[in-house]
Amino acid sequence: MRKPQFGDMILLLDPEGKRIVTRLTPNVRLDSHLGFIKHETLLEYEYGARVPTQLGESYILLEPSTLDLIMHVSRATQIVYPKEIGYLLLKMNIHPGMRVVEAGTGSGAMTLALAQTVQPDGKVYTYEERAEHQANARKNIARAKLTPYVEFRERDIRMGFDERNADALFLDVREPWLFLAQAHAALKPGGFFGSLVPTTNQVSEMLAEMERMSNWVEIEVSELLQRKYKINAERLRPDDRMVAHTGFILAARPVAASVTPLRTKREAKFFQKQRSALKQATAERAATQTQGTDENG
Repeated sequence: MRKPQFGDMILLLDPEGKRIVTRLTPNVRLDSHLGFIKHETLLEYEYGARVPTQLGESYILLEPSTLDLIMHVSRATQIVYPKEIGYLLLKMNIHPGMRVVEAGTGSGAMTLALAQTVQPDGKVYTYEERAEHQANARKNIARAKLTPYVEFRERDIRMGFDERNADALFLDVREPWLFLAQAHAALKPGGFFGSLVPTTNQVSEMLAEMERMSNWVEIEVSELLQRKYKINAERLRPDDRMVAHTGFILAARPVAASVTPLRTKREAKFFQKQRSALKQATAERAATQTQGTDENG
């Protein structure tokens, strides 16, 4: 069985299931309503063990999950929530060895998840124009011991990205439609694109720009809702609160050639009618002009 070491992030569970995530540091102690535990004491116990406080109360010592690390980052900005992160990692096909571009870094929650997934041979290139946000994100990534897999770039992305032929790119900025051309240039043809925005009008702007560019396919807009249940076997029911709307996910694939936008059957039928009506009107106009010419002749 494995024991934690100084520098490791650990998870402590109290009898009521409350969670404490902390980094083991020399000459530090954990203080709580159940008493205190010196960090040196935690080194003596294996993961899964019960660790007593000086008051005789106890915590369960566990390794934190990636979700725990994300939810306990130091937040200077709103973070991407795990329910969106999990889907984006799958939708964008993130796996070890990939080169992934991200903008903006924010507090580094998505950066952490990306770095955790692309290691040990991959790399995340993350862009953030605000120095204070990037400094905070660097600390969060360092706490998770993921610094070797992340390259931080402090600048505006209006002039584009340094990377070319990246496997995937994630945009988490206020007006992502302004940077779709830069994102397309950074991605390899057939790569993976993802973005997260909070409002429908932002989604509409994205869709309109993608249709104008006409070099994106597999465009998808989705929203994820998460509801937990009270863990009582005799009275199983949903929690009173749930994590509902936190953002709209827009995913797409870049291609080299221009493509005709894919439409639903109803949309396709509507545009077919529009084209038929236009064709008929053009033919009637031409016939009228021909008839007028004959009569004048």
